[in-house]
Amino acid sequence: MSTVSRASLDQKLALAKRCSREATLAGAKAAAVATIASAIPTLASVRMLPWAKANINPTGQALIISTVAGMAYFIAADKKILSLARRHSFEEAPEHLRNTSFQGTGRPHPAFFRP
Repeated sequence: MSTVSRASLDQKLALAKRCSREATLAGAKAAAVATIASAIPTLASVRMLPWAKANINPTGQALIISTVAGMAYFIAADKKILSLARRHSFEEAPEHLRNTSFQGTGRPHPAFFRP
């Protein structure tokens, strides 16, 4: 059995806390943008469209806006966590596993495939 040092565990814990904080901030930013982006058309449609005025009460408006904000938060936070985990696992990989790109095509990978 291998032993794990206290310093190694502290370093991993600090990295996990930093990644969690970055993901929380990314999610909060996405939620703020999504709130504005969904509130404007929701409130405008309730004022301008007769069907929306008759059928969407203030509780329904708040539900629409908060649902969009919540989805944006969790999607952005999850995306950030996965990208950070991928980057950190790539950094800790052995050298022979790091270069996994195929060089025979002659064209670069799209930006979303790069580590």
